[in-house]
Amino acid sequence: MFHKASANPRKMSTSLPVLTAYEKAHLADRQPLPDRYVGLADQEMDRRIAAAKAALGRRAVILGHHYQRDEVIKFADHTGDSYKLAQQVSRHPDAEFIVFCGVHFMAESADVLSADHQQVILPDLAAGCSMSDMVAPDQLAMCWADLGQMGFANDASPVVPVTYINSAAAIKAFCGERGGVVCTSSNAKATLTWAWARGERVLFLPDQHLGRNAAYALGVPLDRMVVWDPDEVWGGLDPDRLARARIVLWKGHCSVHTRFSARQIESVRRQHPGVRVIVHPEVPWEVVQAADDAGSTEYIIRQVKNSAIGSVWAVGTEIHLVSRLANDVHPDRTVLSLDQFGCLCSTMFRVSPNHLLWVLEGLLEGAVHNRIAVPDEQKSWTRVALDRMLSIS
Repeated sequence: MFHKASANPRKMSTSLPVLTAYEKAHLADRQPLPDRYVGLADQEMDRRIAAAKAALGRRAVILGHHYQRDEVIKFADHTGDSYKLAQQVSRHPDAEFIVFCGVHFMAESADVLSADHQQVILPDLAAGCSMSDMVAPDQLAMCWADLGQMGFANDASPVVPVTYINSAAAIKAFCGERGGVVCTSSNAKATLTWAWARGERVLFLPDQHLGRNAAYALGVPLDRMVVWDPDEVWGGLDPDRLARARIVLWKGHCSVHTRFSARQIESVRRQHPGVRVIVHPEVPWEVVQAADDAGSTEYIIRQVKNSAIGSVWAVGTEIHLVSRLANDVHPDRTVLSLDQFGCLCSTMFRVSPNHLLWVLEGLLEGAVHNRIAVPDEQKSWTRVALDRMLSIS
């Protein structure tokens, strides 16, 4: 069975997502979906997408993140998590266009890793990421300056910045320029090991839960971790607390994965004795501790795929991946969503088959809609940080 699913002058408003100037500029230029692409019958849309894709041939490659809806993912040349898809960019040197069915930070990374003759397209520029929006360049710059004032982030007490791939190019560039790196959920533990070999402390952003879970798995106790609140003076910390910390966690999170709870795990175990519970490491620490296993989307897929026929799994991640595991990939296993209502990534969902058809037919007509182009001044250091990520196994 599958269940479908302040008075502080530095304090910033949290009523709206914090967008970088680059993202604001692109959203301002966002073209609305033309009326002729609205209300198309599914059969006609599928036929036209397939025809456009065939006509473009090797000129275009479509990358699809696991959280994309089925109506889109079926047309992807490659599916995967952020890390796997980033690896695919350099493997298609003949492609003129990389159509990234994901969210803006993924398309930015693809643009940085692409060749000069390639253009990256995000079918809907409104497909953002709330976690990515939780850290802005000016907040990070202020954090780094504060760390310096507190006696850290210097030669005597180095801090290595590590940013999750779910962050804007400007954040990646900041980290790259200061000896840091990008990580994914697939290589977070390996990346932390890399970083601690280069400095006493790690500044991990923007997802506190991934950082906490990865560090704990490497043997770092919770009392050696602190949370940096960008809305507070000195992050709400003091030098003594920082001196004890091995990792400084940015106060950010994934709005999808924080919906999962240890109580849900207790409930599913009562309903399905013998169930194996596996969760994504963006969930809170207590959820990972209550689960049987945790890992990236690629890891989750492998674990279910390699399990015994007839086994029962409760999966804590985005609903489209869970649904695909349940209905298409492994129908001889029982796969349940840990959240009975299902956890939908609403920004991923904005990439619709209508948008995909529009951008593909536009390419055939010589029009490039919704191109993602990272500013040149950010590209160099972003590339450094991403190349470091790809070099860490």
